[in-house]
Amino acid sequence: MRRIMLIGRSGCGKTTLVQAINNLDRVHTKTQTVEFHLNMIDTPGEYIENRLFYKALIVTSAECDVIALVQSCTDKECVFPPKFAFVFPKPVIGIITKADSEEVSFTDTVKCLKMSGAHNIYYTSSYTGEGIEAIRKMME
Repeated sequence: MRRIMLIGRSGCGKTTLVQAINNLDRVHTKTQTVEFHLNMIDTPGEYIENRLFYKALIVTSAECDVIALVQSCTDKECVFPPKFAFVFPKPVIGIITKADSEEVSFTDTVKCLKMSGAHNIYYTSSYTGEGIEAIRKMME
């Protein structure tokens, strides 16, 4: 099984995605520190929101097989710098969360993830289950 590391802004749905993929109860908590799960690494949003923490993301990436840049389709601002994915010597995918939202902006979200260097974009909703199985299969 491949381990995936989730990187994204606070509130974009990383922890909820971990819970959905692993069939865990939905508990809304703020991720304060890097959380290691059997198949996933959940990082705090502050690590991408503050450049001083980029080094922590790079070091933590040594513990995973795939990097996932996570962006909510309801977020109007791209948190990832252009070509950010190229700092990682691993495959980088994009995950769009909250695809069930009524405030959907897929065009801007896809553009954000592609500009940051992500390949293979997955559309997900942790509540409807959309895209969850595709991510599970990718992790096998």
